[in-house]
Amino acid sequence: MIEAMPDLGPAVTTVIRKCLAVKANEDVLVIADPASRRLGEALKQGATEAGADATLAIMDERATDGTEPTRPIAAAMSECDVFIAPTTRSLSHTRARTRATDGGARGATLPGITEDMLARTMTVDFETMAARSQALAELLGQADTAHVSCPLGTDLQLELSGRTGIADDGNLSNAGSFGNLPAGEGFISPRSGEGTIIASSLASLGLTSEPAQLVVKDGQVVAAEGGLGPRYYERLDAHGDLGRNLAELGVGTNEAARLTGNVLEDEKILGTVHVAFGASAGIGGMVSVPIHLDVVVLDASLQIGDTQVLDAGRFVLAG
Repeated sequence: MIEAMPDLGPAVTTVIRKCLAVKANEDVLVIADPASRRLGEALKQGATEAGADATLAIMDERATDGTEPTRPIAAAMSECDVFIAPTTRSLSHTRARTRATDGGARGATLPGITEDMLARTMTVDFETMAARSQALAELLGQADTAHVSCPLGTDLQLELSGRTGIADDGNLSNAGSFGNLPAGEGFISPRSGEGTIIASSLASLGLTSEPAQLVVKDGQVVAAEGGLGPRYYERLDAHGDLGRNLAELGVGTNEAARLTGNVLEDEKILGTVHVAFGASAGIGGMVSVPIHLDVVVLDASLQIGDTQVLDAGRFVLAG
């Protein structure tokens, strides 16, 4: 039995007209796979209604987040004005995505998005969310260090010097703009890091009944135990040292996001911290590898430089 689709109209309108500002006669490419075909069709229809010349491309599901799309789709991404990718696996940290946006295409990836998630998280107060995300990006880019902790034992020190903070605020209207939807984070690719992470949600495995403990040394995850930790580590380690690279520190800013086990949403929850390993070249780092997997820390406290940003899961950054 086919489940009824929630009312996606307002959320699709937000993606097409507010976030990407699709204009009449632009070439829009929507990339989906078999599991996300209905969402792809809804987004293609939204682009058509905005006056664009829209194409829906269906490819086989990729092996992991960060695996390159097929060669024809990679080529099409570089030829379009706008691309939208509600695929099961993430295309965010692929060479194809980087080439497309470096060439002026603007785009959004929505890896693992569900119809319920899109309908709920894309009707948030964008102005408030954007202000939080931009303030975080500015602070991250100015600071040399950050410290993450949580009641379960997270204790992670990060070096940020010389890296640029990025705001995932949903504004993808300028040429070359790129973001992850649903929007709602400020993030950076750290230079290095050391310590312990206790994670509750792990891409692409979901919620772990027993918290996973990850050990980070010299900018790499070197061990993981508890719950889904060993399986998560195996997925990264399959790509060697580069797969275990400390790639991202991010802070959620979307108050409509809730804990579901889908890291695309979990990492956007207001008051959470997420850390990713693997590819970082697309977000200011130096590592290009076909994997990028996040973990989410709940009830986090975060200090960026001398500024307290989170206090036990409460967003306390002024302004």
